[in-house]
Amino acid sequence: MLIMMKQQTSEDLSTILNSLKRAHLKHGPASAALRRDRLLRAVQLLSENHLALSAAINQDFGHRSAYQTLLADVLSSIGALKFAAEHVEQWMQPEVVAAPAEGMQTWIQQQPLGVVGIISPWNFPLNLAFGPLAGIFAAGNTAMLKPSELTPHTSELLAELVARYFKPHELVVVLGDAEVGQAFSALPFDHLVFTGSSAVGKHIMRTAAENLVPVTLELGGKSPVVIAESADVQQAAQRIMTVKTFNAGQICVSPDYLFLSDAQEKAFVAAAQQFISESFPSVQHNNDYTSIVSPRHFERLVALLSDAQSKGAKIISLAPEGEPDIDAVTRKIAPHLILNVTDEMLIMQEEIFGPLLPVKTYQLFEETINYINAHPRPLAAYYFGQDQAQQQHFAIHTTSGALVINDVMTHASIDTLPFGGVGASGIGAYHGVHGFRRFTHAKAVVVQSMDGASNLRLRAPYEQKQATLTALFNN
Repeated sequence: MLIMMKQQTSEDLSTILNSLKRAHLKHGPASAALRRDRLLRAVQLLSENHLALSAAINQDFGHRSAYQTLLADVLSSIGALKFAAEHVEQWMQPEVVAAPAEGMQTWIQQQPLGVVGIISPWNFPLNLAFGPLAGIFAAGNTAMLKPSELTPHTSELLAELVARYFKPHELVVVLGDAEVGQAFSALPFDHLVFTGSSAVGKHIMRTAAENLVPVTLELGGKSPVVIAESADVQQAAQRIMTVKTFNAGQICVSPDYLFLSDAQEKAFVAAAQQFISESFPSVQHNNDYTSIVSPRHFERLVALLSDAQSKGAKIISLAPEGEPDIDAVTRKIAPHLILNVTDEMLIMQEEIFGPLLPVKTYQLFEETINYINAHPRPLAAYYFGQDQAQQQHFAIHTTSGALVINDVMTHASIDTLPFGGVGASGIGAYHGVHGFRRFTHAKAVVVQSMDGASNLRLRAPYEQKQATLTALFNN
């Protein structure tokens, strides 16, 4: 059952933002010690309240694996925050660069942007709030967070906890529905971060443009997996289905369709069936298997399956024997493979966000690259195969936010790598130093030399100076 969240009005949001901006200017740039303190307070919030946060997320999903919450939401966020705290002093040092003339000094000052807005989604309500916050706090900014209305218990608890661990001028959580989210995106932030669908991302970008607010958009799309003929099909099936069932596939970088050769299809299906039977001897009554977040999302996935079947797809349910494939009461959908898919099927047009995996076959490997390049650029691409020349060819000739070879989603938990999309899958990247840079203004600073040589060359009269310039062209 959903709870009623206290809604902020547009006037409330403007008042909060103006208060944060005034405080940011009044207090000046945050010291390394203060930035580290904010990061570690966020760690403390998550660590001391992990059980309550896990329970809230479970309540919002109907059922959400506690292990998945602790690993992917709590501990991953703590890791990102601690990594930033460890390196923030090094990151914020001015970068001295070569000066064009003797006696001049030139450097790049890492300056906070100010107040950053975050619109976080429901699928990982902590990870996708505190992940950006790691870079935002490290860069010396303060923030306003609008969590999803689809996880109201988590959002309410987050608002309560943030008010307990942070001062009102450091971090504020605002609650409300899509209308509040729209008003939030229209605020004149110094930067705005949005994680969600491409369709909503277009509206966010359009609204932010009214105030020329720079944006970071993490959008997703249809992330492909390609199994080359040199791949170990059983290993590939295990690693692909591990992520396709994690959070019941409700992940922006989850595999959205699979390419393999005609000769590999039967072996892949058998390997996937074996892996699921070993990993999930039960689905409907298994605490390790997560529910679909809402009735609306559940019904959409069922409709995608029905549409594919009506248009000629072969549906293979990986549900344990004796269990229903789909249960509207638990909102659990067993993993499904969808064979013989075509582009006319909705499941090949929309991001799936569930445990359904369309399978396409190829005769020539180059078909996979051509297909990927003919569609919007994905947030991630995955290649399985041992041929290093082909790995390199695939890497060079496809464009995606990230590429993982012989695994799926591994990049998302590595703090030294940027996480972000390209083209239709997003704008900008964060994690580690990349988040620090994303939420920092790299300000050029020049100290002129005593003789002011570079200034003197601009002064009239120009006749003698022009003769010197002309001589340069003649050399």
